[in-house]
Order: sequence, then structure tokens, then C-alpha cells
Amino acid sequence: MDKSLRDRLARLAISPSDILLPRKGIDLMKWAVVACDQYTSQREYWHQAEVITTDSPSTLNLIFPECYLDDGDAVQRIRRINENMEAYISSGVFDCYPDCFILVERTSESGSRYGLMASLDLEQYSYAPSSRSLIRATEGTILSRIPPRKEIRRGAMLELPHIMVLLNDARRLVIEPLVAKRARLKCIYSTDLMLGGGHLKGYLVNDEADIGMIASGLEAIHSRLDPHNPLMYAMGDGNHSLATARSLYEDLKAEIGQEEARKSPSRYALVELENIFDPALCFEAIHRVFFNTDLERFESALSGNCEGLGKKDVASLDELCREVNSADGVCFGLIRGDQHTVYTLTRPRFALAASVIQACIDSCQLDVDYIHGTDVVESMAGQDGNLGIILPDISKESFFDAIIRDGAFPRKTFSIGHANEKRYYMEARRIR
Repeated sequence: MDKSLRDRLARLAISPSDILLPRKGIDLMKWAVVACDQYTSQREYWHQAEVITTDSPSTLNLIFPECYLDDGDAVQRIRRINENMEAYISSGVFDCYPDCFILVERTSESGSRYGLMASLDLEQYSYAPSSRSLIRATEGTILSRIPPRKEIRRGAMLELPHIMVLLNDARRLVIEPLVAKRARLKCIYSTDLMLGGGHLKGYLVNDEADIGMIASGLEAIHSRLDPHNPLMYAMGDGNHSLATARSLYEDLKAEIGQEEARKSPSRYALVELENIFDPALCFEAIHRVFFNTDLERFESALSGNCEGLGKKDVASLDELCREVNSADGVCFGLIRGDQHTVYTLTRPRFALAASVIQACIDSCQLDVDYIHGTDVVESMAGQDGNLGIILPDISKESFFDAIIRDGAFPRKTFSIGHANEKRYYMEARRIR
């Protein structure tokens, strides 16, 4: 690739990669499994995956499903993962596509969404809440989750990303031009995905004209950023995996020196870039249920985080959700028994309802669970002593602005699609 083009991409914290894919003849449906942080309370899902992939090369043999993290056999599992990686490399399981990007087409119940496999520069990523880096976290990073992930990645020869990173590309300048010409790109894989995952296709992007088009689109986005707070890439899924890669990269700099570490493949992490405005990219709010919580205590904490508090009782969950998602300003719904109430905040401390609720959780040390699905919240809030909190949908239009203004959202503010729509492992990259 032309050096000037490579330099343009480097200034944008992005790079093509030598991407590894299973060689022809390997069953790709058995190869690709869903992200390791899904179905953490449903071991039967992973048992089904084990049955499906028996006696076939599979990414299931290269990852550590998080439902097994507390089983006490982590050392043995990690050793097997590293051995399997070495065996797959030495036995020729992979074909290498050098110096490329891959356009990804994922079809699921939400429609067809598109992404771009690319390497991001960890030098320009920070998960600190006050970060002003080009690449940053969108939700709070739990530092205690990084050490066990470091043990998994530390001795690994490969990375297999389930990381999804968002672009604020309302003009559709980066990914969509490739989508429009995908019939002229080489399709390098196409497969159904196991256990209701839909279908996955990948198209090779290695022509310099196409890569130049990617660079131009990213430059156009970059040119509109605030130079004092230039948020270019926002985490969608997998922030703790990216934070782990960054932490190990910092360790490497301490071991071999900054200049040598910068030449290492560990400086980069392979991710899937997605345009936040892709219509098939579904954002869902994650709601809250408080246990053994007095309403007056909660409202007292709430009043400490805004200048005024308005309440409106409504007749049903459906009406509550409509009101919460159509209201101007910061609001949320509260369910207590069979009572449904819309809360509207005047001059709140934060621009996001989830941030206000998190402040209340922190100040009162509330016992909380994080819930997908408003009907589940309503059911749990019907039990004595419980309060259900219905948060508004996440706005794609204001998502990046909210991160710039308030910093990272509280943990578990949003989810991208259902569990079976999360990223499946397909591509790999050597990291040592």
C-alpha cells in the first residue's frame, strides 16, 4: 500500500491488517460462535455449541465463554486455548489475507447491518471516564474485569474480536459506499450462523482506491470534530476486551520500551466498525429493578440530583413507555406494584436519565439488577419492596454528543441487539 495512504489512515488511528480466516473446506457454521460474554447464565447454550462443533475446527476452542469463569479451572482452560491456537496455526487451518479490510454483512431478525473489520491504534484509546481520546469507552469500565481477561490474552498468539466500535457517520461516507459496490468485491466467506445467529458474509477490501475512499470518509468525519474533545470512535460492544488489549500493551511498553512496543502488533486491536446510523443496528435501553427500596428514600436521592421533580401517573406499561420515549428533557418511568408513574426532571445534574439513576444508586447503595425487557421489569416491580425503573430509548442522534458532554455512560445503559445478534467470531489476527 502507498505510504501516503497508510499515513493518512494512521492519523485516523486505523490500519488494515493481515487477517486470518479458515481455509476452504472448513465448516464455517461450526467455526463461528457467538461472543464469549453472551448467555452467561445459560450454560445449556454453550453445551449445545459444544455438541455442534465436535470434531471440527471452531473458535469455541479458542475462546473462554464467561459462563465458565468461576469454575476454578481457568488455568487449564487458558492452557488449552493457547495450545489450540498454536495447533491451528501450525496445521494450516488459516488462510491469510494480507494488508486488508473486510466488509461484513450480518443478516438477523433486525435486518442486514454492515461493518468494517479494521485495526485500531491503542495509542489513541483510553477508557478513563474523562478521556478526550479519539477512541473511547461509552460505558463505565469495571477495572476488576480486566485482570482475568489479561490472563486469557497474555499468552495468546491470536486475537478473535467480538468488539464493535461505532462511527458517527450520518452522511454515510465510510461503510455505505463499500456496501453499494459489494457485488464487485470478492466474497471470501458466506455462512449461516449456529443457534439462531442469522447469516454472515465477508467481502475483501484491499484495492487502494477503495481504501482511499475509506480514508476520505474518515477524514471528512474527523474534520468536523472538536479538536479539544475529538470523539471519533465510540465503543459499542466489547469495551473490556479493548481495555484488556490496552492494558497489556502498556505492560509491553514497560517491558521492552516504548519505541519497540510501538512496532509490535500488540499496539493494535482488530475490531468491527459500524455506523451508528445503520438502520439494522438496534439500540435497546437496559432497565433497572431496585430491591427492598423505600420510595421516599429513592425520591429523596433523586431530588438531590435535580432542581425539580414532576410526576404523572399513567394507566399502563404501554402508556408509560410512550410517555418516556416521547417526552422532551430528562425523564424515566417508575413502576411500584400496579402503579405506573412518569418522572420528569428539571435542571438535572446529567443529560441522561441513566446517569441520574446511577447517581441515586451510588448515593443510597441500592440493591439493583439490570433488566432487558419492560415486561420483565413490570413483573419484578409487582413484588413487595421492589421498584422498577424504565429508561428511555437511546437516541442515535444524540449518542456521541452525550458522551462528549457527560463522559462515559453508567455501566449497562444500553445494549446493541439481542444476544443472538451479537458479533460471532470469524476473523483472527496474530498478536505475537
